[in-house]
Amino acid sequence: MNTFHIIINTSLLKSGHWNSRQSRNFGDGRIPEVEVPFSNGRNLSLSTGRYARFADGSAVGELGDTSVMVTAVSKTKPSSSGFVPLTVDYRQKAAAAGRIPTNFLRRELGPSEKEILTSRLIDRSLRPLFPDGYNYETQIMCNLLAVDGVNDPDIISINAASAALTLSDIPWNGPVGAVRIGLIDNEIVINPTRKELSQSGLNLVVSATRHNLIVMLEAAADNVLQQDFLKGIKAGVKECQNVIQSIQQLQKHYGKAKREFEPISSPNPEITDAVKSLSEMRLREIFRDRTHDKLSRDLAVSAVRTDVIDKLKQSFSEGMDVNAITESFNQICKQTFRSLIFEDNIRCDGRSMEDLRNINCQVDLYKPLHGSSLFQRGQTQVFCTVALDSPESAMKMDSITMLTSGLKEKNFFLHYEFPPYATKEIGRMGPAGRRELGHGALAEKGLRPVVPSDFPFTIRLTSEVLESNGSSSMATICGGSLALMDAGVPISTPAAGVAIGLVSRYEGTDTKHMEDYRLLTDILGIEDYMGDMDFKLAGTKKRHYCTSS
Repeated sequence: MNTFHIIINTSLLKSGHWNSRQSRNFGDGRIPEVEVPFSNGRNLSLSTGRYARFADGSAVGELGDTSVMVTAVSKTKPSSSGFVPLTVDYRQKAAAAGRIPTNFLRRELGPSEKEILTSRLIDRSLRPLFPDGYNYETQIMCNLLAVDGVNDPDIISINAASAALTLSDIPWNGPVGAVRIGLIDNEIVINPTRKELSQSGLNLVVSATRHNLIVMLEAAADNVLQQDFLKGIKAGVKECQNVIQSIQQLQKHYGKAKREFEPISSPNPEITDAVKSLSEMRLREIFRDRTHDKLSRDLAVSAVRTDVIDKLKQSFSEGMDVNAITESFNQICKQTFRSLIFEDNIRCDGRSMEDLRNINCQVDLYKPLHGSSLFQRGQTQVFCTVALDSPESAMKMDSITMLTSGLKEKNFFLHYEFPPYATKEIGRMGPAGRRELGHGALAEKGLRPVVPSDFPFTIRLTSEVLESNGSSSMATICGGSLALMDAGVPISTPAAGVAIGLVSRYEGTDTKHMEDYRLLTDILGIEDYMGDMDFKLAGTKKRHYCTSS
């Protein structure tokens, strides 16, 4: 298995230009606005100060005749969650296209699959840049004001959300910029229109921040070669710098001073040193024990955590904060896990950096099914089925999704399920959540290019994750290929997926100068949690890419 490391070093472009409507006077009827210049001449407009002025930050993005308003609001009191409590809500209004909803009530109801997937896209572009310890509930709301059916609102939404957070007083280490990259006749196209995208072999979204650092990638590709894919990433990061510099100009004149905040449960050095002395060597033994599997390793770490807390309760009986001890333990656990990868060049399960876990495959499991497969990679197991039906069973798109994507119906779709027992947990089962919709859409992107477009049946592919220790969406692509072939669907070539992780070292907090790194092939769940990247990639035997995230 070949892996590669992307190093992008492009020069910064000139700053965006203020257009004629800019003004420092909010009361003179003109709008504080910047134009973001792209190399194709289709400029993005970002403005503030007109709408939703009670929000902590507000911005409007406009490309062509598509406009999105984004607001950012964050509470002033911290929550008790152990992660950034960020919520991103993107909503498509039928009124934005001059349409009336087609449901019985004639009004917008719950979020559609397209809205949820776009919300996740925006979330992944913003979440990594919140400062460590910022546990204040934050909500980003993206409101589609107008849509022209030519320019997709998702890229506009990411950039407007970046502007809203940058202009607000919410602590955030942005801005980010985002562009869509197409590939037509082997030529890169920046922010392609809907018509251009239908002719493109690549649909790549790149989000990047300053110093040409990539934050998020998402792509669908029709068997694109590796060198063309890398060329698209490099062009996207370069164009993102225009967005970043334009937002910084807007912030310089109209941005609020960032508020001060206290990281929740910030442990004092005395507690940190005590936790380290009680746990570091024991954690090293656990992470070097190659006999552990997911459950036994988690139980061993949990036992050390409980023991450390109990001992420190006795030593720090007065004013002892259990949350602070737990947070300190989690930090030391992460540092220890990452350090061992550099020291030993061996991962916690005994694999080298490039090794895949053991793979086992079965097909034709149950005769009543049109196609079925069981794919096992390490402790990740998925059961896939294929059902074939008439063209009338195709999935119909809602009116706004039809307008923005040009797709009226889908005759191939994938449904992904992740029940709680897959990770030895208890939970309620119900409609697919955001995570399940996102992972299912990602796997569907990886398989759609190999399914014939003229196949005379509707195909429903399902994937149920029975066991999970990382990379279940990529296992779905592998199992899905098997199930499609078992059902007799004439796919052009089998596709497979794998998740690549990254563990890196920097000089302090200076992310511009990487001291060392390790790329991890086929990551475990713990390597995803402790690492810096979860890069999912699907392709064919000839190094043709089908999807990435």
